[in-house]
Amino acid sequence: MKAQKITLKEKVGYGFGDMASSMFWKIFGMYALFFYTDVFGITAAAAGTMFLVARVWDSFFDIFVGIMADRTKTRWGRYRPYLLWFAIPFSVMGIMTFFVPDFAATGKLIYAYVTYSLMMIVYSLINVPYASLLGVMSSKPQERNILSSYRMSFAFIGSFITFMLLQPLVDIFSNIFDTQTTDQLQKIIGSANESTISTSPIGWTLSVASIGILCTILFIFCFKWTRERVQPVNEEKDISIKHDLKNLLNNAPWWILVATGLAALLFNAVRDGVAIYYFRDYVQFHYKMPYTGWDMTTIYFLIGQAANLIGVIFAPMLSARYGKKKTYMIAMAIAGILSTIFFFIPNNLEWILLLQVVISLCAGYVLPLLWSMFADIVDYQELKTNRRASGLIFSSSSMSQKLGWAVGAALTGWILSIFKYNPDVAMQSADTIFGERFMISLLPAICCLLAFIGMSIYPLSEKKVQEVTEELNKRREEAEHHNLK
Repeated sequence: MKAQKITLKEKVGYGFGDMASSMFWKIFGMYALFFYTDVFGITAAAAGTMFLVARVWDSFFDIFVGIMADRTKTRWGRYRPYLLWFAIPFSVMGIMTFFVPDFAATGKLIYAYVTYSLMMIVYSLINVPYASLLGVMSSKPQERNILSSYRMSFAFIGSFITFMLLQPLVDIFSNIFDTQTTDQLQKIIGSANESTISTSPIGWTLSVASIGILCTILFIFCFKWTRERVQPVNEEKDISIKHDLKNLLNNAPWWILVATGLAALLFNAVRDGVAIYYFRDYVQFHYKMPYTGWDMTTIYFLIGQAANLIGVIFAPMLSARYGKKKTYMIAMAIAGILSTIFFFIPNNLEWILLLQVVISLCAGYVLPLLWSMFADIVDYQELKTNRRASGLIFSSSSMSQKLGWAVGAALTGWILSIFKYNPDVAMQSADTIFGERFMISLLPAICCLLAFIGMSIYPLSEKKVQEVTEELNKRREEAEHHNLK
């Protein structure tokens, strides 16, 4: 197979896709639990259970989407069309999810289950094919590392934009539509007296709508600027779903990587989901930055995303020098040690922000490596089975991502409930605050340990991946030569 040249425009276009996905995903990961408990009006335990039920079911729906995408054939390719077809539904469902209907308690809970579940389904229908693009844009592992780094860089830029915009937009829209008072609008923008995000429902709905419009535009550009190039060596017809699933379940490296990714994503989900409670109830540093409206939770998130982005940028360089596996293990070990230290530090803002920078830097190294390693598994399975099931395998990576966030969000809600979190009181109990501190430090440290152990037994070394690539390229050249005869 001839070498493909991936242009800067195409790399940026590919990055736009995860930029859009991440803008919504961060809203769900960082703010959804707070929205459901303090704005929508359901208990933390009910919200946690809903996250688990909706996301676990949807995680397995990802496998169906991957199988369907592998069998899709259009003039645009197998995976790109989904970016176009679901760009608008993606944003519409986000708006409906963050709308608060005037229903009784039971009706609200049903509405939350339905809209949240539909949002996760639409997310799968656009994000699984998007992830699968990485396996067909280039056959070169190093090129895929670069594409993966672009993807994660733009994902963190998207997250950064969400954190910059969401809280100020919620406050501003809430103020405009709740009071129509210009003086209070100025207070929201410039005052340091208001230290927490607004709980006005209209503010949340309009803010998510604003971000959703931007997401739709980014998905359309991703569709227009990317191309599918890599074709299977032997395009077999009428391959059964059972056959593809059997191949996947017999793939030992896939099992290990799914489990390892699940632990790493659980680490992120728990830390992110409890942060807004941790700052409001434990840190209690009452501040809003003038002219931006950012409180300390938002500043904490922004600092973390900036450190994540630096990690993503340097991940290809470090993995090229030390290997993906070793880089991943070192990053998880450091993050785990520092997360443990996080529990024992005093309530000191400087220490909290310093540890946030270094822990987030380590997390930034890990995420692009995960996606790149799933592309390696696509090659490994094709070599073993003569079947290139990119959609199915990348859907499994999305499945592990959603399971990690599902279990993380559910644990956060359940632990808050166990430690007697009450959204209707101004001051939480000492037990509740202890639970919040545990979830932002020791529980993520346990997840890092599990991820480290999983990666230590992962069998696809750099040498093995290179051997697989060379053998597949040899087969493609032979197939191309045969077709020319």
